[in-house]
Amino acid sequence: MQDSNTDRMTHNVYELVEYASHLFTLRPGDMISSGSPAGVGTARGTPIYFKDGDTSTCTIESIGTLENPVKAEK
Repeated sequence: MQDSNTDRMTHNVYELVEYASHLFTLRPGDMISSGSPAGVGTARGTPIYFKDGDTSTCTIESIGTLENPVKAEK
C-alpha cells in the first residue's frame, strides 16, 4: 500500500543520525525508525488492516528486503 523513498523524507538520513546521536550513543546495528510514508491503511476512507496470511515487506536499496508474515492471535 505504501511506496516511497528517502528523497521524500522531511529530514534526510544525515539529519536524523545527527539528531539521534545527540540524544544517545548509536551503536553498529542500531536502527532509527523515521515514521511512515503516505498511504497508511488506517487513514483511508474505509480503513484497511493487516489480516492473517498477509506479508509486510520492506526493501532498502543496496541492503536487502525484510519480509514479516502476519499471523492472527489465537
